[in-house]
Amino acid sequence: MHINNQKKIACIGSGTIGSSWALYFATKGHLVSVQDISDEQLKKSRNTISDGLDFLSQRGLLQSSAGEILSNITFTTSIREAVEDSFLVQESGPETYEIKKKILKEIDEHAPKEAIYASSTSGLLITGIAEDSEFPQRCIGAHPYNPPHLIPLVEITKGEKTDPEIAKMAYLFYKELGKEPVMLEKESLGFIGNRLSFALYRELISLVLNGVCTVEDIDKVVTYGIGIRWAILGPVMLYDLGGGDAGIKGMAKLDFTLNQVFKDLSSMDKMPEDWYGTATEGLIAERENFPKRIGNTKEEIADFRNEMLIELLKLHNKI
Repeated sequence: MHINNQKKIACIGSGTIGSSWALYFATKGHLVSVQDISDEQLKKSRNTISDGLDFLSQRGLLQSSAGEILSNITFTTSIREAVEDSFLVQESGPETYEIKKKILKEIDEHAPKEAIYASSTSGLLITGIAEDSEFPQRCIGAHPYNPPHLIPLVEITKGEKTDPEIAKMAYLFYKELGKEPVMLEKESLGFIGNRLSFALYRELISLVLNGVCTVEDIDKVVTYGIGIRWAILGPVMLYDLGGGDAGIKGMAKLDFTLNQVFKDLSSMDKMPEDWYGTATEGLIAERENFPKRIGNTKEEIADFRNEMLIELLKLHNKI
């Protein structure tokens, strides 16, 4: 499937994810309409997108000027106005079935019937989101990783009534844009990435709350240990390398240890109430200890993250 430039894409929801999607689509030459419920939120989104474009422009990563790209993005509080004549509707609304179903109902009323509806949901089932839709066959999940304008991954999910050809078209479209899409063969809450991420999150919460280590220790272990390897190769491939000549089968030498650790891993099934307070205190201490090259404010740290992402993407020939 080849989608030529200047096709219109609607981005419904202009928060962190929606604004980043809009920025990305616009840099790829598409007309973009950003929708949200208030002019105040849309103004914030425009500023976020403008800052992001300036960041990319300063690093020589734009094919056109930031001003020219921004001129291809419009902002509206009307879903009808946003989705009219759009071939793709990228929905990034609040993470509840109730709200997403309400948004989709209005999209059904005004979008072209052949338009693809793609939800950025972080883990909800498309079958549930689209259960009241007039056109469930065109509904897919297209979950990005934050920030979407930099991180290549998109997880494509199908609902019970999704047309497989629509999912394939979406897969090829994101691929053509420069993304690295993966297609889930069956629905799964949290998809692939967040199930893996949440498993780590649950265990780190347990370690911190049980006094094993600090928040800062956790972030150091991931940043300078396991995470630095994951930025190069996936965990299964790394275990294959770790097994020596026998490959991943060679990792059987750790089975005794693994069996002991598996039994000891956290099995909590809901978020502990004291986690966010503990995490906030730990993050304050961690930010204070960061060197100047990283920064000590959220804004400085976000810029550092984006700089490092760009360097990693260059190494992977993804930017």
